[in-house]
Amino acid sequence: MAAEQFDLIVRGGYVIDGTGLPRRRVDVGIRDGRIAALAHLDDATAAEEIDATGLIVAPGIVDPHTHYDPQITFDPYATMSCFHGVTTVLAGNCGFSAAPVRHDDIEFLTDIFASVEDMNPIALSGVPWDRFETFPEYLDALKGKLGVNFACYVGHSNVRRWVMGDDAYEREATPEEIAAMQAVVDEAVEAGAAGLSSSAAATHLDIKGRPVPSRKAGRDELLALSATAGKGRPGTICYLPASAIGGMTQDDYDLLLEMGDASGLPIIIQGIGGRSKVEVPTAGWEAASQFLDEATARGTPVYSLLMSRPFDRTVELGPNNGHYRACFAFNEFLNLSDEERLAALSDPAWRDRLRDSVENCNRDPEKGTTLPAPQWPDVYIVQVAEARNRAHEGKSIAELAAERGVAPMDAMLDLALDENMKTTFRWRTESPEWAAAVDVAQGHPSMIVGVSDGGAHLHKDDGADWSSYFLRSWVLDRKRWSLEEGIRQITQVPAAMLGFADRGTLRVGGWADIMIFDPETIGPWRKEFVRDLPGNIGRWKALGNGVKATIVNGAVIVLDGKLTGALPGHVVAPGTALEAA
Repeated sequence: MAAEQFDLIVRGGYVIDGTGLPRRRVDVGIRDGRIAALAHLDDATAAEEIDATGLIVAPGIVDPHTHYDPQITFDPYATMSCFHGVTTVLAGNCGFSAAPVRHDDIEFLTDIFASVEDMNPIALSGVPWDRFETFPEYLDALKGKLGVNFACYVGHSNVRRWVMGDDAYEREATPEEIAAMQAVVDEAVEAGAAGLSSSAAATHLDIKGRPVPSRKAGRDELLALSATAGKGRPGTICYLPASAIGGMTQDDYDLLLEMGDASGLPIIIQGIGGRSKVEVPTAGWEAASQFLDEATARGTPVYSLLMSRPFDRTVELGPNNGHYRACFAFNEFLNLSDEERLAALSDPAWRDRLRDSVENCNRDPEKGTTLPAPQWPDVYIVQVAEARNRAHEGKSIAELAAERGVAPMDAMLDLALDENMKTTFRWRTESPEWAAAVDVAQGHPSMIVGVSDGGAHLHKDDGADWSSYFLRSWVLDRKRWSLEEGIRQITQVPAAMLGFADRGTLRVGGWADIMIFDPETIGPWRKEFVRDLPGNIGRWKALGNGVKATIVNGAVIVLDGKLTGALPGHVVAPGTALEAA
């Protein structure tokens, strides 16, 4: 009898299939992009083999919150996510997507991406905007050109702008305009959109300071579009309520339930239970968890994304610092020239303005963004320039201020002035309180682990290492989950919620999306700043350890930390039958 032949065999690993069942020591035989065998394949042969002895062979990770929709057009691997075992990314979050957008209206969209997601307009010029206008054209332009699997919401702000033009920024829609928007959403969903995304967040303004179009939508419009998104097939609705920034209101809780009732789809939000978008569930967790339970009980489930990796971002005293936009005077100071900033530090009037603006950040959406600023106990002195200040390294600004008996703003600026603006500061949110809150929240069945924000904020941080952090910190070190259940949380759970029925598990007949990693070494490593975006624009890249290989639809795209050049990715839509290579 002839030996069985496969395209690829992964030999000798411990297979954890994503269902939560115990690991098995079996080989994986792959043929035509799918898993053909989970068995001992000693006598089988293959065109390619990977030795996974001592390693974990798991489903590829499904990342439910990214902004890779512009980047994927010139970076088919969604770097750096693919290096951390991610095989499927969902983009188009927060109410805006790369399409639909007319060729003569690209500035509207780049203004939003540049402001809300900190994407560089020069880098965005690398997007081949001439290849598409409508959402179906956008997805078609990607087919055959993907390294990872890619799914995308249709953005509410795009839909409003497409139908209403400049009026999208100014007013609610007429019934006729709502009907026209429904037609655009219906077309996108039919083409394979993952659903609808929208935002009412006061932090979402374009580069001209205008609220993004979705913020001007009335309740009737939002519910009508939700109903359209849900009438055809499985999917989800991603929505950022206005009160997610300062603490959820009952009105927004009611709106989420109405959206669920109208659409019949799961509703995905961010920030539930926190006092601000950047906080994990804290003071508001009891009410939030009660709401999530009640929503599930009434058949309109609401899920909240949970950032299980702490922030670790540079805090510069210059124009690259976007953390203090709601502290108007301080934001103005950051954008002065180098000489003007130095002069302002020695000006008592400027100091008073800076101190007041940081202690009283804007909370009125009518005046501008309400983006929460980093808290002083979470801003640290990483490296000083002068030996006389060495003892301050590792201290928080709050600690330095207490030692000196001054306001935190003054403590930070005094040190920076003493060192001619060469001090290095970072915003780090990991603390015992943070860990305790995340520990509780991630155990709730309606909390979804994983918010990479991939493709966004790259000049500040690259959150692509969230999955490596989760596996290292929460699963293997803290043992919050068994390895089997921890893997299920970032594979099968998000895939099932999003309606990607044939992703997130390893089973015979299913697509061969696989992550192979070493449980002894898996984890984040370091951040590296490189200039590899269009126009020689720089970004931070999150490097990790322990990933042996990332396999997408049976083809190896990452092996031993290097891209292979293969482009096996699919455009993935809710409902297996609609997936297309």
